[in-house]
Amino acid sequence: MAGDPTEQATPAATFHEVSPQLTRALVGSGPSWARDFSDLTYEWRRLLAEIKGTFYLVLAGAGAGVVNAYSHGAIGREAAVVAPALTVMAIILSIGAISGAHLNPVVTVAFALRREFPWTRVPLYLVAQVIGGTLACLFLWAMFGKIGHVGATLPAPGVGDVRAMWMEAVLTCGLVGVILGTASGAQNVGSLSALAVAGYIALAGLWSSPVSGASMNPVRSLAPDIVTGNFGSYWPYLAGPTIGMLVAVALAYALRGPGSDEVAARAAQGTLGSLVLARRAARRRSRRHEPS
Repeated sequence: MAGDPTEQATPAATFHEVSPQLTRALVGSGPSWARDFSDLTYEWRRLLAEIKGTFYLVLAGAGAGVVNAYSHGAIGREAAVVAPALTVMAIILSIGAISGAHLNPVVTVAFALRREFPWTRVPLYLVAQVIGGTLACLFLWAMFGKIGHVGATLPAPGVGDVRAMWMEAVLTCGLVGVILGTASGAQNVGSLSALAVAGYIALAGLWSSPVSGASMNPVRSLAPDIVTGNFGSYWPYLAGPTIGMLVAVALAYALRGPGSDEVAARAAQGTLGSLVLARRAARRRSRRHEPS
């Protein structure tokens, strides 16, 4: 039962028995969810989940442009923006409990700024996301060659880099706001957050993709540039989402306080470590109660 103090204390005690020095170094006497997440035994699974999730997100996003060029326009704009949205929804529902399904550097940093994701985890998450996105674009290159700029996001003719940056900033602010809001314990929407995030991505793309491509994700835009070696128009897709994320975090502070929401933290970090430790604790309790 959640109200039983022994039920809450046992998983943390189990972790201290497994790795007390690591726990003290990373989180000290912090909350139980932070101690659970500091168990590095399953960190490789979290990183693999981020690689896999980002791979499929970029495969859908960049792949739509590549296949459209390859098929001479067989994929319409509506399909090109809805496909990544539905992919994100499926990924969140399938791996969210493992890694939190960030799939986007600005999401990872936003959760860290909200004190709902440990900063010590941020670098490896970002590396995993870049690896996943780059692998997706390498796959597209191997399949179809460097047609369609390997799905690169570029400002529309006449738009310019500065206007594309501000468009990406506004779109990303909305996206991060939806993610932080639906992860919050105050909203209590659970798995419906996947539908909200997917809905926002689709709607944002439907009206704004002709302007900037509606990337909202620095890795989504970086991966094709890595493969093509053309970084000339990348800066709006790094600066814009970063600005939008910072504004979204500031708005979240104004609307919901400084963060450290335990429900949001579990959404951000996944619950794998907590579940594993809870099972270990249950087995220990079961053995203690067995007749000798």
